[in-house]
This record gives sequence, structure tokens and C-alpha cells, in this order.
Amino acid sequence: MASKSPECEHPSVTLFRRYLRIRTVQPEPDYGAAVAFLEERGHQLGLNCQKVEVAPGYVVVVLTWPGTNPTFSSILLNSHMDVVPVFKEHWSHDPFEAFKDPEGYIYARGTQDMKSVGIQYLEAVKRLKDEGHRFPRTIHITFVPDEEVGGSKGMQAFIQRPEFQSLRVGFALDEGLANPMDAFTVFYSERAVWWVRFISTGRPGHGSRFIEDTAAEKLHKVMSSVLAFREKEKQRLQSDPHLKDGAVTCVNLTKIEGGVALNVVPATMSAVFDFRIAPDVDLEAFEKQLQRWCQEAGEGVTFEFAQKWTDPRITSTDDADPWWAAFSGSCKDMNLTLELEIFPAATDSRYIRAAGVPALGFSPMNRTPVLLHDHDERLHEAVFLRGIDIYTHLLPSLASVPALPTEH
Repeated sequence: MASKSPECEHPSVTLFRRYLRIRTVQPEPDYGAAVAFLEERGHQLGLNCQKVEVAPGYVVVVLTWPGTNPTFSSILLNSHMDVVPVFKEHWSHDPFEAFKDPEGYIYARGTQDMKSVGIQYLEAVKRLKDEGHRFPRTIHITFVPDEEVGGSKGMQAFIQRPEFQSLRVGFALDEGLANPMDAFTVFYSERAVWWVRFISTGRPGHGSRFIEDTAAEKLHKVMSSVLAFREKEKQRLQSDPHLKDGAVTCVNLTKIEGGVALNVVPATMSAVFDFRIAPDVDLEAFEKQLQRWCQEAGEGVTFEFAQKWTDPRITSTDDADPWWAAFSGSCKDMNLTLELEIFPAATDSRYIRAAGVPALGFSPMNRTPVLLHDHDERLHEAVFLRGIDIYTHLLPSLASVPALPTEH
């Protein structure tokens, strides 16, 4: 796939590269520049623009294309503005230059996660508006901050506000992942994120003695229990070719803390584990398992949560479901092969689903390596442009879903 010369670059690609150059990189994203860029684009497209400040300096941009039937619930197209940090020395090109190589690959942080999708939404709406279309359902395009650091000052806060309620969302699309093969991946649920800190207290003393009942010994027992569970889940995944990452519970040790001096046995030590719990797991039973691991390790071992998601929801992929029927039917019309999965990490979809709104994670990138958060994150311009074509087909189907029982 050879790219065109810069002077005849597709205007959608030019717009995409402009967005990529805005440094919305954590931990200090330039949200002001992104909001101004999106607001300007919204006005150019004749969309209603609302800016909702969900926390000081954290603005959600809502661009709205009104439908013809205000009694129907709306379609939400969500993306986040922020991107993860970069290690420039590991990149072939400046990660905020949006360099395009002679083959047509665009290198920049956010090409896959997920500035491409935000621009694809806008360009699909532009195309449909230019063709004179109107649909029964209103389409809202939201650009949120803070997703890459948990969403507490982004979608999680927005969901609680009256401005979100007034959107009357019936169905949402949010981010997915690239697929290296021909198929397109669609995510209908995601794992619950639990960040658990195990705290072990024991007898302190001088490093020259065999002290009994130390914090380190008991912490080692807890860690061994958790890592044995990790190995079991890993084996379960590897032994069943039908299982995908999101269908099992993943856990990793991410932090160990403790100690006051090199020759002193500490009274307290802690270890943090990042659990990603599959949606079919009984969360109450899982928490009891954590308690048992502590009890088995000995007295003075407890745990606390740095993060605990307790409301995993599954969006229906049943052919009888009107939203899934519209989405999958449109993909079938385009001859797209879909692979259904549980998202292995966390996205803003979890907040949307917890608000009672069915949501699918979908980034239309196939034949593309998964490079989100990676060095040299890139996307081919042809894949990006095809994504616009895909949304141009999808949106009319979703925005024309007939009246649901609750909408009569």
C-alpha cells in the first residue's frame, strides 16, 4: 500500500495528524488545545457543542447531531483525548510529530489508542451529513479526559452528572483493540480491576537473629498463594485454545514495600497485586478467597483495595437484541468477520455499562499489530480511512434502530 504524496493527502488523514500533534500526554495533558480543536471541528460540521467541566480543568466535549425523533434514545460514540507517556529514545520518530513514512504508516502516540477512532466518528458524520442524511436517533460524540489514569475525572464523573442523563443514551460504542488478522475484534464486556495491597505485620528485630513470626515470612506465604493462583489461571488459558485473555483472571505482582535499614527486620511489609477478574467470577467469593490467603499466612496479615470494580456488566450479543442485530448486521453487509471477546484491560465502557447502557468496544483496525501503549505506536492511513467507511455504514443502522418497547 503506497501512500500518496503529501500535497494530495486525504483531508481526513491531515485532520487526524493535526489531532495527534496535540500533546494530550499523561501526566500533564494539554486538554485546552484538544478541546479547542474539537470545538472548532464541531462548529465546522454544524454540530451542537457542549462543554461539561466534570472537575477543575477536566472538560468533556459533547458534539451532537440531532435525530428526527426526540422520543427515541440516542447513540453515544465515545473516545478519550488523553494518551499514555512515551519513552522518546525508543521511538523511530518523534511520537508527537505524526510522521508518515513512504509506506503510509503514521507514527504517533494515540494512533491506535484512540485518536484515530475519535476522528473516524467525526469524518463519518461529516460524510453522512454532506450526503443529506437524517436519522431517527440523535448521535452524540463524546471526547473525555482522564481515561488513561482511571477515568475518575472523566467518564466516571460525567456519568453522574445531569448533562449525561439528558443525553438519554440507549447504546454506546467505545474503544477496542487492533487485530493482526483479517477479523475485527468486538468487546462486549471487560474484566474487573482490583488493585489489592496485602499488608503483613510481624516481629521486628536485629538482622543477625532468627526472629520468628516476621512480616516478611508471612508476606511470602500470601505472595506464594497469589502466584500459585496466577499459574493455575495461566495454565487454564494455555491449555484451552478457545479461551482468550479476557476469559480468565490475570494477576501480577506490581509493588513490594517495606524495610527501614539494611540490618533491621521490619515490623511491616506490603505487596500490591493487580488483579483483572473475568466477568463470570463471583466477586464476593473471590474476596473471601483473598481473606483465606491472609488467614493461612498467619496473624497480622490483612489487605486493602487501591481500586475495586464491583459492577461488571455484559452487553448482549444475542441476535434477538436490536442493538447487536443492527451492529452485527451492518458488519455482515460489509463482509467483516467479527471476533467476540472480553476486554482484557479496562476502558470507559465499564462506567457506561454500569449506568445501564449497552456498550461495545470496537476500533476498526484489522491486519494491524496491537501497539497501544507500545513504542512506535502506528497506524496505516489506508486502515484509518477504511475505518471511516466502516462507521459510515454502521451509524445509519444504529441510528435507525426502530422504537424499543420503552420508547413507545
